[in-house]
Amino acid sequence: MIAAGFCHDLHDKTVQCDLCHHFCLIRPGSSGICHVRKNVDGRLMTLNFGQPAARAVDPVEKKPLYHFMPGSWTYSLGTRGCNFTCSNCQNWEISQEEADETGDPSVSPETIVDSALREACPSISYTYTEPTVFAEYALAIMKLARQRGLKNIWVSNGYMAPDCLDAVEPWLDAVNIDLKSMDDRFYRQVCGARLQPVLDNLHRIAGSGIHLEITTLVIPGHSDSAEMFGRLARFVAADLGSHTPWHVIPFYPEISWKMTGLPSTSAETLSAAYLIGKKAGLSYIYAGPGHNDTLCPACGATVIERHRFNRWSNIIRLDVNGRCPSCSATAFIKD
Repeated sequence: MIAAGFCHDLHDKTVQCDLCHHFCLIRPGSSGICHVRKNVDGRLMTLNFGQPAARAVDPVEKKPLYHFMPGSWTYSLGTRGCNFTCSNCQNWEISQEEADETGDPSVSPETIVDSALREACPSISYTYTEPTVFAEYALAIMKLARQRGLKNIWVSNGYMAPDCLDAVEPWLDAVNIDLKSMDDRFYRQVCGARLQPVLDNLHRIAGSGIHLEITTLVIPGHSDSAEMFGRLARFVAADLGSHTPWHVIPFYPEISWKMTGLPSTSAETLSAAYLIGKKAGLSYIYAGPGHNDTLCPACGATVIERHRFNRWSNIIRLDVNGRCPSCSATAFIKD
C-alpha cells in the first residue's frame, strides 16, 4: 500500500476520494466502489500500486485503436479493481476483486518501461481494467515512458474526475473511451454509474489534442436499438468530430459477468449500427467483418486493410504519409 493522491480529509477520519465521479466518502476500514482505495485509520491508501494483474504485448488495434500508430505493438497492463460494476464485464475476475486479497507480484514503473522497450513496443497501454483506479501507478509509468520516447494509451470508461484528468492529460497521447449507451438508465442499472460525466469528459478530451476513439459494446436488449445508435452517432459527429472513429463491437455472453443468459450480438445489428453511423455523417465506423478496413472519407479508397486481430495481426497500410493513395486526401492517421 502507498498513500493515495486525489483525495481530501473530512470529519471523523472520513476521506473523500476525488479520483472519479463517484467521489466516494470512505470511512476508516472501508474501501471505495473500486475496491482498491482503502481508508486506513483516516488515511486513504491505494492497494494496487505496482501490482499489475495482467500484462501482454498486443496489437494496438486490439485496444481498439485503428488510427493511432496502426500496425504497431503496444505493451499492455492493468491492475485489479474498477469504478464500474458492469453486468456485462468480460474481465470481471480481476476488475471486481480487491487487490489486497490477491498477492499479485510487485512490478516497478521502471520495469514496465524497460519491458516495453525490450519488446520493441513504441507505446504502453493502460487497459484490461479501468486505468483511473490505478492512476498513481499509471502516472508514474507514463512519465518515465515519455522520457524514454514511448507513447501512452488509456482504454477507459471515461468516468475520471477533473483532478485525475488534469494530472493525466499532459502525459496521454491516445485514448479509447467506452461510450456504452446514450441512456442514463443503462449506466445506472448496468454499470452503477451515470452518463453525463462521461459525455463531459469526452467533450474535454476531444478538444485537448489527445487522439480519441470511441467504442460501444452492443448488448442485445440493452444497447442495441436503432434509436440509441442514432443519438450516439449524432453526438459523436456533432460534439466530438465526424472523423472520430467509432468501434461497434459484439457482446459474448459466455464470458460476461452476469449476462450469460443473453444471446450474442447479431451481424445484422452491427451492420445496422454501421449504416446509422454513416447516415449521421461519421467518416470511420468499424463494425466487425466487412467493416474493419479504413476507407478514405473523400473517395472511398482503402487506406488500411485489416484481416485478423491477435498476436499475428495482418495489417496492410496503403496510405502515403497518412494520405489516401488514390486522391491524397488526409486519412487522419497518427503515427
